Amino acid sequence: MTHVQIAWASAAVVLMVAEIAAPGAFMLWLGFAAAGVFLLLLALPDLAAIWQAVAFVLLAIGSVSVYWKLFRSQRARSDQPLLNRRAVQLIGQVHPLETAIVNGRGRVKIGDAFWAVEGADAPAGARVRVVAVHDMSLRVEREG
Repeated sequence: MTHVQIAWASAAVVLMVAEIAAPGAFMLWLGFAAAGVFLLLLALPDLAAIWQAVAFVLLAIGSVSVYWKLFRSQRARSDQPLLNRRAVQLIGQVHPLETAIVNGRGRVKIGDAFWAVEGADAPAGARVRVVAVHDMSLRVEREG
């Protein structure tokens, strides 16, 4: 076994072990690509370094593509898709304005938090319905 073959085998092992240290990354798939180059060098021991690099890049793209298509697309769908999306959970709720909407900007208090709102001008105390979320503001329409 040549030094180059040992280097590719070592790279494959290091990348695969790195996946254990940093799960969720795709080092495993790059490790498979390095292992593929190692196997290619067993069949073609005199393969030029440039072709080894090309083979690694192509195998890496292929293996990462397989990962994305087969495994990432099959992630379990959440039964609570709005979890940790608090602003989106507020759509449809009606609240009184804490401060009037002037020039399209105002504020409501929801629970113990104050939220910036955008909408048509309305006086403090007017009831508004949350209809959308834009950046860190709630878009509201006057109720009734």
